[in-house]
Amino acid sequence: MAPFAPSKILIIGGTGTIGRYITASILRAKPPFPQVTLFTSANTATTKTAQLDKWKSEGLSVIVGDITSASDVAAAYKGVDTVISAVGRGGLHVQLELLRLAEESDSVKWFLPSEFGTDIEHNDKSANEKPHQLKLKVRKYIRENIKKLNVTYVVTGPYFDMWVETNAKEAGGFNPETKEAYLIDDGEGKIGFCTMWDVGKFVVATLRHPEESFGKALKVQSFVVTPNQVLAEYEKQTGVKWKVEKFPLDRTEAVEAKWWEEGNPKATGVTLRRIWAEGGTLYEKNDNEVLGLGPEDLDSLKVAVKRRLVTDWRSETF
Repeated sequence: MAPFAPSKILIIGGTGTIGRYITASILRAKPPFPQVTLFTSANTATTKTAQLDKWKSEGLSVIVGDITSASDVAAAYKGVDTVISAVGRGGLHVQLELLRLAEESDSVKWFLPSEFGTDIEHNDKSANEKPHQLKLKVRKYIRENIKKLNVTYVVTGPYFDMWVETNAKEAGGFNPETKEAYLIDDGEGKIGFCTMWDVGKFVVATLRHPEESFGKALKVQSFVVTPNQVLAEYEKQTGVKWKVEKFPLDRTEAVEAKWWEEGNPKATGVTLRRIWAEGGTLYEKNDNEVLGLGPEDLDSLKVAVKRRLVTDWRSETF
């Protein structure tokens, strides 16, 4: 039997925050994938017509349907061999049904859940972190119910493009407009990042290496740096010294606890930033080489900072 190679790909959530980078990267992959289809809602089809039309001109097919409708999803799965879910945090629970239907499908062989982000099984504390609960539920469902479907998690760590923005001063961040930096502790804690464009690149590389990826949680990274190194690169590229404020980790934890208690939706972001500051993105070895990608294939810190000084992820065009 010939080795499996994905040829008919269905993307769900492909116009969202990280989905845009994944969809664009898959569409522009060389050599191209034979068939790339986007499953999207009626609302997206009417509100993001310019983007969809551009992608259609690049070969994308679009299916409009309801992600919560079993019949719509089952119909979209027909003939598809690979499903990529890029649903946002608010839609993670829907993946249980998406996986059930994929398991029942006659054609779907491979499923990549929306795991792009923090490693939810990094250490003993991971199981109790509030932002991880829905993703952990998805993994539990897969372990207990998925028998024939191949599953791969692409674990990217924080997106550098979003991390540099300030959620709360006490949680760290950078403000290029005011030339201010907010660092946790001494700014020397290493963090492993992916740029958002590299997330798309890593997904394409995963699709090129199915046998090496089946059944794995691939840990991939563009670069590993300290906040102080990020600050130094910002200062180098802007040509000025920045104002720096440093906050002990317990200040971050205090804001985190207060916001969870108040029901502040930004609490999730502070928890994730605390996890990253504690080393929740560090590994003895990542899986970049498994996918055939070296530093020369990926964005550097210099490139990532330069891009942020020109634009940000909200205004990027695809």
